[in-house]
Amino acid sequence: MSIGVALPVHHSIDTTVRLAREAHEAGLRSVWFGQTFGYDSPSLAAIVGREVPGLHVGTAAIPVFGRHPLLVSSQAQTAQAATAGRYHLGLALGTKYLTETGFGIPYERPIARLREFLTALRPLLESGSADFHGELLTATTPLPATVPGGAETPVPVLVAAMAPQSLRVSGELADGILPLLAGPRALDEHIVPAVTAAASAAGRPAPRIVACVPGVVTGDLDAVRETATEQLAFYEQFPSYQRVIGLSGGTRAVDLAALGDEETVAAEVRRYREAGATEVVFTATDLGGDEDRLRTWKLLGELANG
Repeated sequence: MSIGVALPVHHSIDTTVRLAREAHEAGLRSVWFGQTFGYDSPSLAAIVGREVPGLHVGTAAIPVFGRHPLLVSSQAQTAQAATAGRYHLGLALGTKYLTETGFGIPYERPIARLREFLTALRPLLESGSADFHGELLTATTPLPATVPGGAETPVPVLVAAMAPQSLRVSGELADGILPLLAGPRALDEHIVPAVTAAASAAGRPAPRIVACVPGVVTGDLDAVRETATEQLAFYEQFPSYQRVIGLSGGTRAVDLAALGDEETVAAEVRRYREAGATEVVFTATDLGGDEDRLRTWKLLGELANG
């Protein structure tokens, strides 16, 4: 099972590269970067992947609102070329608040936008050309849209999908999904069956299920749980996360965090694998400080290579 970690995006580039190198040396297969209003995550991934040969890098995830398939394709192909085929593109619907406050554009028809975005993006990543005219998006290529070395290995496209409609679109048009705070129960009973059925109906291969899990190996469980409760509470304001937390059997976001000693966290990884996750990406591994982070990465590297 491939196991990776999400790296924070508030460090300097040099520090980020150092952390990525530490993760690779611990045996982890991939590092992932979120996208907010700071770093451009595909650029950061390209730098890290170039500096740390053999390590897979990905974005989790770029909101489709405020972006265009032509520009995202250019970013993704550039990162793919820079990393010799080790880049993974994650997309997301984003949130109404950040979209309307940050970009000043209405958060309307998100599922239709996701469908059109993916429909236009796939041929761009595969052949460097597009001729798409939708209701919400137009993407054509009067000039070639290829990056040398960027389309030789098509960029895998994953979507941070968890709800029925987004899972259906992702199964039909993407290579997999990036669910966050979706526990084993939600994966097994709702998410994996829905996206797998959609992929099958569309004649596509079984999708990748990249479960993003907040988790830390720690000897100070009470303190780390308190910190996790505070930091993960951000997600509780969004209905989509409220829903998936409930489907997972939790009431708070922290209920979906894998916290405890090595045996406890290893057992959680096994539960995700049994629930249908093909890969696991641990997030928030710095909740307990550097010592706990290194302890967590050591365990995850052993599990990835065991």
